[in-house]
Amino acid sequence: MTVDELIGVVERLRVPRVLVLGDLILDRYVWGDVERISPEAPIPVVRAERSDARIGGAGNAATNLRALGAEVVVWGVVGDDDDGAEALNYLREAGIDAAGVLRDPQRRTTVKTRVMGLAQRVHPQQLLRIDWEDTHPIDQAQCQSAATFLAEQVPACHAVVVSDYGKGSLPAGVLSPAFEAARRAGVRVLIDPARGRPLSDYRGASILKPNRIEAAEATGIALDDTQGLHRAAQRMLRDLDLEAVIITLEKEGMFLARRGEEPRLVPTQPRAVYDVTGAGDMVTATLTWALAGGADLEQAVELANVTGGLEVERVGVTPISRRELLTELMRRQAATGGKIKTLPELLAVLERARRSGQRIVWTNGCFDLLHAGHIEYLRFAKRQGDVLVVGINSDASVRRLKGPNRPIRPDSERARVLSALGAVDFVVIFEDDTPLEYIRRVRPDILVKGEDWRDKGVVGQELVESYGGKVVLAPLLEGISTTGTVEQILKVYGQDNNRQAEGEAP
Repeated sequence: MTVDELIGVVERLRVPRVLVLGDLILDRYVWGDVERISPEAPIPVVRAERSDARIGGAGNAATNLRALGAEVVVWGVVGDDDDGAEALNYLREAGIDAAGVLRDPQRRTTVKTRVMGLAQRVHPQQLLRIDWEDTHPIDQAQCQSAATFLAEQVPACHAVVVSDYGKGSLPAGVLSPAFEAARRAGVRVLIDPARGRPLSDYRGASILKPNRIEAAEATGIALDDTQGLHRAAQRMLRDLDLEAVIITLEKEGMFLARRGEEPRLVPTQPRAVYDVTGAGDMVTATLTWALAGGADLEQAVELANVTGGLEVERVGVTPISRRELLTELMRRQAATGGKIKTLPELLAVLERARRSGQRIVWTNGCFDLLHAGHIEYLRFAKRQGDVLVVGINSDASVRRLKGPNRPIRPDSERARVLSALGAVDFVVIFEDDTPLEYIRRVRPDILVKGEDWRDKGVVGQELVESYGGKVVLAPLLEGISTTGTVEQILKVYGQDNNRQAEGEAP
């Protein structure tokens, strides 16, 4: 499936309503520097600087769904304690309906505390996790309360997610009513299973999404190759009478097996993995959101591969929004379809980005000899929004502005060099002395220029501000400029010529 087709899928998805039921967890983080090893034991000493918390477990799946744009209702159990109140507050702040969450005075809210060390100011690493939890099954009265809630809520939903972490809130007395209500309403149930739980407990669901380890342990089949994956998936499809099995395979992607069809390995793009925490929930949420919104299974898996990859690049549990998903898809589209655009081509691409809620950033210049100042400037510009468009002066325009000896490199080459930068999404060449007409047509949300334009006046500022956009001035690196670089080259070149004229080796 092409990136362009995936973008179209996301744009056409309806806003689904999804019910999430499962184990609610409060994730706490302690952040600090690691500067030495303890004299008391061979362990790092973390000089704590800050701490924060966020909702995890089934709550993370719910907030991920909400970030993607779904309407979400949650059922789960927390303790009647301060941690439980905090967990509920996070759900409500995210715009999630948490009216069905039970407060159990006999239960401790599950809390996972992660200690994150930052050694020599490099990327943080998880050093330790401390869990506070009660894992006994909820009682019969609570199961009955769940059954009543599910019978009321499931018919109004487009899908149901079961996020099972094995903490006791999903006994058969909860799962059976959920499966029955979904069957009657004709909606899918997607299971993110608990490791070690018998798969037979999930009979009645539609789709099972185990990871490699969970699938291997549940079936007793080694998943070292495609043949093993196929055998394990077919066993789960048959034994549980499922519509599909999706086995997540970390950096390899996902294995999709559907009843009556040939299975398929959906590879993922290589990523820098910083933290796998929450990636499974992100994949579960994306699969459910896409399916409930009208995508087919293959499309949903392709989209989940993208958001799962984005999630592991982040530290901690951080939802990926629909806008971020579209930004990533458009980045891939630009990389495969070419970043250098004519104005009509650019306007067509930006119209799609704008419909999806992405913020358009514009900057412009000659960019004759690219240097470190340009790199930092473009990175700054990219951080101001979602899609960065760089307008460059044509060769004729540069000559009119800077004289007959400029540009050093032609506009086609300057555009190609800029398009190789990760911060740059699109490049367009303009013929006029100023980019005002292109800014008028593009209508960027943010216009970026260097702070050296503060007193000279930024071309397009009045126009951009007239429709509610803003102008941002970027800091510049001291002592670095194209003119200075050219002068230095000429100076060195002149010295070499003088030495050769005097008979020295070049």
